[in-house]
Amino acid sequence: MVRIFASPSRYIQGKDVFPNANIYIQDLGDKPLLLCDSVVWDIIGDKVYNNLKDNDFDVVHVEFGGEASDEEASRVEKIAKENSSNVILGLGGGKTVDDAKKVAYDLGLKVVSMPTTASTDAPCSALSVMYHEDGTFKDYSFYKKNPDLVLIDTAVVANAPVRTLIAGIGDAMATNVEALDVAQGHNQSMVHGQQTLAAMAIAQTCMDNLFAHSKQAISSAKAGVASEPLETIVEANTLLSGLGFESAGLAAAHAIYDAFTVLDGDIEKMMHGEKVAYGTLCELMLDNAPEEKMNKFIDFYQSVGLPTTLEDLHIADVTSEDLLRVGQQATIPSETIHNMPFEVSSQDVADSIRAVNEYVVSYNLNK
Repeated sequence: MVRIFASPSRYIQGKDVFPNANIYIQDLGDKPLLLCDSVVWDIIGDKVYNNLKDNDFDVVHVEFGGEASDEEASRVEKIAKENSSNVILGLGGGKTVDDAKKVAYDLGLKVVSMPTTASTDAPCSALSVMYHEDGTFKDYSFYKKNPDLVLIDTAVVANAPVRTLIAGIGDAMATNVEALDVAQGHNQSMVHGQQTLAAMAIAQTCMDNLFAHSKQAISSAKAGVASEPLETIVEANTLLSGLGFESAGLAAAHAIYDAFTVLDGDIEKMMHGEKVAYGTLCELMLDNAPEEKMNKFIDFYQSVGLPTTLEDLHIADVTSEDLLRVGQQATIPSETIHNMPFEVSSQDVADSIRAVNEYVVSYNLNK
């Protein structure tokens, strides 16, 4: 099998890079379409827009509709064509960035990922997680190239809701767990190739830094300052996790996250990385991970505020029938759970979700 490593053309991270965006995108196009929602517009979008306007860019702002869907992408594509846009700027959360990538790919344009939080590993990848308009998971949309630029302003990230950083930690913590399972099964990465040594090393480094620096970074975010620990975790959540998951692969953790979208209720208020974190515990349970390893993840999650029980996910009263529905969705043919080094059934998924909860409840009682 061919080894493949994917990455954005350039990654730039630092304080106050957004208000000086013109410096970094000037070689990519002079007619940018700036995609961001109304909340992000008020936080930083207007500053990016004015910076570009003041530096003679023919920029148009389009308000993001809230869902990374084919319908939303088609709407934005029409506006881009009408304005002869030649570069798409996705400014905001993971769904905004994913929709911007979809638009750019469909139109053959350059794209800049500009995440305003460190909540997901979406910005660096050559794929988008696409949803139906009702918010349920649809599929992955794959592209032939990664973003031309990933630009992340740590001053903005430091002042984002702290919960977004913690969710990003939960998302990133899955990277090495999934990478190891994909490699053990000799399965393909998200770029349809065998893992490179670089990808596996990045996945391991991602996890090591999360364990070592997350608590300091969270404290910095609570203070609203971009300290060195925060810079480290922003890089781990965004670059290391992004490169790691794409070039080393996804497995059960993200498939279970995707499947949680079939459930209604307060779980819908949980962030991507929060649900991925629980999915990672399920993957460790499926792996029959030693108690020492399982406990290390549980202790870490609880120390930073990530969910470890069904109550934490707001589904304490979930039925066995609903968990089986989650299992069935997690094991559809296109899902990444089939990258596990062994076959996983829908019942296996349902059982792992329940087993993690019971283990953690017992573990908490015996601490």
